Amino acid sequence: MTRLTRRYFGKAAAAAALAASVPQSPARAADDKKTLRFIAQSDLRVLDPLWTTAYITRNHGYCVFDTLFAIDAEFAPHPQMVGEFSISPDKLTYQFKLRDGLGFHDGSPVRGADCVASVKRWMARDSHGRWRWCSTRSSRMATKASRSSSRSRSRS
Repeated sequence: MTRLTRRYFGKAAAAAALAASVPQSPARAADDKKTLRFIAQSDLRVLDPLWTTAYITRNHGYCVFDTLFAIDAEFAPHPQMVGEFSISPDKLTYQFKLRDGLGFHDGSPVRGADCVASVKRWMARDSHGRWRWCSTRSSRMATKASRSSSRSRSRS
């Protein structure tokens, strides 16, 4: 441990005064206004938020993947991928219509069947999803296309 002497104190005070006298420049904005850069608390090792409880994976998922409904700063849900939706009076039937123009990274369109598959996958893996699945009267999810094709098969 260093003993505090007048000479050591004088050097430290001079260094602090010098540092305080250097003009502070404002932080420079990035040239590309659409680039968000941040430092994560750990390495991103798993990209699938359903297979890990790591916060870094959850945060990455919210930044990269779209959800049917998003939560705002007051924790109120708002449609994100959904354009129109309706809820039955008994609150057991939910109908969603996807917004136009939704697509995957390769340009292929997002279909209702893709969303149903994702929700079913979540319900099978997540404990809250399993509770939701078991607490409904009917565990039936279908897209408009699959309902019409199943009706046409049953008539033949």
